Amino acid sequence: MTIYNSIGKVYSNSRLPDLRIVNSLIDLLNLPKKSIIADIGAGTGGYSRAIAQLGYSVYAVEPSSVMRSQSVEHAQVKYFAGYAEDIPLANASVDGVICVLAMHHFSNLHKAVREMHRITKKGALVFLTFDPRLCEKLWLADYLCVYRDYDFRVFPPINDVVELIQSHTQRSVEIYPFKLPHDLTDMFAASGWRRPEIYLNPEVRANISALALADADEVEEGVIRLKEDLSTGKWNAKYGEIRNLSEIDVGYRFLCARR
Repeated sequence: MTIYNSIGKVYSNSRLPDLRIVNSLIDLLNLPKKSIIADIGAGTGGYSRAIAQLGYSVYAVEPSSVMRSQSVEHAQVKYFAGYAEDIPLANASVDGVICVLAMHHFSNLHKAVREMHRITKKGALVFLTFDPRLCEKLWLADYLCVYRDYDFRVFPPINDVVELIQSHTQRSVEIYPFKLPHDLTDMFAASGWRRPEIYLNPEVRANISALALADADEVEEGVIRLKEDLSTGKWNAKYGEIRNLSEIDVGYRFLCARR
């Protein structure tokens, strides 16, 4: 059973597709309108629908029934129950593939990458992923060290991922940094880098796997300290300069694998 059957029950409330991520995916895919795109690890289908609204057809592949149950129907999106390691689509049946912050949940990345390559005609495989080694420690780790521990455990070095994709698909891979805007609508782990208040919301935390899967008491202790430091001004005194930034590079990367 996928972990999101237990932690993804209100996922669609705070994990809303961000248009800047959508546009980056479309730009990197570089496919004409009406092309068929597979969204692997599609979750509640937010990015699938956003891309469909721009004139594409999307096959949204997601193993969690809880996540799929939160999806909103769209005429150009077809949902499939399936895992990345065994995608229920025929050979060369799609024009391109996207995978948004999902590859770290795959049980076998080698198989998943080969499957994505198998189902794609000549188009690109585009991933959004994360490598905590590419940036300095974010202030969040001072309150919730489980966040950083989790990231180092589940996200391999980006160069290792690139090498894996290249060796299993014979594709060339390009890396594109994604600087996080301060007002992301998709509230994944580091999205609140300039909005510390969002981590006080239990619903937001429930939709961040690094926090949802951590020891609840440890997370609560960190949240209490964060709340106190925000109320007393201690957080602002120590980290407030970050509020002067409009975007920040904390290690998120697009990978584009082309034939």
